[in-house]
Amino acid sequence: MLQYIIFLTGFFLLIKGANYLIDGASSLGKLLKIKPLIIGITILAFSTSLPELAINIFSSIKGTTEITLGNVIGSNIANILLILGISSFFMPLKVKHIIVKKGIPFTLFTSILVLILANDSLFNGPNILSKTDGIILILFFGVFLSYIYLVRNRDASKKFIEREKIKDHSRLTIFLMILGGMIALFLGGKLVVDSALEIARSLGFSEFLMSATILAIGTSLPELIVSLVALFKKKLDFVVGNVIGSNIFNIFLILGISSIITPIPFNSMFNFDLIFLTFITTWLLIFMYIGKKQKLEKWNSIALLSLYVFYMTYIFARG
Repeated sequence: MLQYIIFLTGFFLLIKGANYLIDGASSLGKLLKIKPLIIGITILAFSTSLPELAINIFSSIKGTTEITLGNVIGSNIANILLILGISSFFMPLKVKHIIVKKGIPFTLFTSILVLILANDSLFNGPNILSKTDGIILILFFGVFLSYIYLVRNRDASKKFIEREKIKDHSRLTIFLMILGGMIALFLGGKLVVDSALEIARSLGFSEFLMSATILAIGTSLPELIVSLVALFKKKLDFVVGNVIGSNIFNIFLILGISSIITPIPFNSMFNFDLIFLTFITTWLLIFMYIGKKQKLEKWNSIALLSLYVFYMTYIFARG
């Protein structure tokens, strides 16, 4: 009963945190005259990746590297298949040009890069994500932030402000809303994950299986809640920007920091998971170029969710 209470409390914090974070981020975009897509791919993406960051840092310090790796891979797969799948089921997601041309290819590059770094010792000893690999990932994270800075848009926000009717808030209020939302997401995610892991351990799950399923879904709850709240508020730019940005943050920043703290041994069995992540990102990229709509609709959501069911079935069977 205690675990259920903890779970529900965490879920409540996730919802309230998402509301405050989105409202604060919208007001910040209005104040700085920045497109919501840029806010979604930076501030929201970092905020919703806080549970992954905290769990991976603690896991790396404790040396539970399978949790570190499984959490990142599983979360990125859940972000694409589960979150975009659920979101597009309720409302068509119009994908902005910058995301199609730059964001998704950047996300594809992250999974390919990790696949290469994790297998760079294929003929020369055990595979490992070393401290050097972590530094490489952090450097590419710097490249990503530099790119976002260069493509930020400060000139077309007037129409956006008029259309969305964003409320004016003081700088202090905006800061408190964003900070409070981030803290609520972090605490809510931790409570939900901790209660779920207690149940998983009692069932005898392996570390990678726990991290790639329950932990990955649990740490993706902030992205899911933020996306659903953004849909309700008709802020569709936040949905896609948040997912794409979170996937980039997860690999470049979180996996980079984790492997610097403790090098991560890589079992070749997990190549399937990385290849699957690369496949679904490639599939998403190719699909976005079919036709002129460049949107995800309900039938796309069914395809995404079906792929997620397939992945879940496979890794549970793998054990």
